[in-house]
Amino acid sequence: MNKILVVEDEAKLAALEADYLKAEGFEAHCIANGLDVVPWVRANKPDLILLDLMLPGRDGLDICKEVRGFSDVPIVMVTARVEEIDRLVGLDLGADDYVCKPFSARELVARVKAILRRGRMPIASALAMDEERHAATLDGKALDLTPVEFRLLGALASAPGRVFSREKLLERLYADHRVVTDRTVDAHVKNLRRKLEEVRPGQDLVRSIYGVGYALEL
Repeated sequence: MNKILVVEDEAKLAALEADYLKAEGFEAHCIANGLDVVPWVRANKPDLILLDLMLPGRDGLDICKEVRGFSDVPIVMVTARVEEIDRLVGLDLGADDYVCKPFSARELVARVKAILRRGRMPIASALAMDEERHAATLDGKALDLTPVEFRLLGALASAPGRVFSREKLLERLYADHRVVTDRTVDAHVKNLRRKLEEVRPGQDLVRSIYGVGYALEL
């Protein structure tokens, strides 16, 4: 049974999330104070964290940053902060997904299931990348990638399902730190999508999150 930590100081909302999770067969634990989160995570090793940002005691962004220092547990940020900068900061600190209030409890549980399902699917079984030869295969079929597309795929594949901002992807694409625009990433993603779809027709394997960035969905 997957153990989910619900970090939320609104008691009714925390109870609602926990009830929906338990109804779907998850083990749910609730914490309301930000100061209690990191010690609990260290001691109990949850399978996923639903993390509110506006918390008493300690901010959710600080919690996310510290947890990422010792654990790769999936983190879904749940918050009323809808500004793009908050999304970018949260995702760059290592969050796997971002849900804005108000939200549907059913949708939240669906996202939890999707993230946990990704964690059980070994990427090596579908995607193989040879760094020395700059060669990649998907489902055993060769991908004809440019060097930049290869680096882009490698960055996204380093954490399948995790959303990478355009800024983070640019850092991985160009080692010489040349001046390029966000649209450069969009153009490379478009080309990469087309080549991935040649192997898996009808599937969009690079998910676009409006105003935030991209994630690889294998």
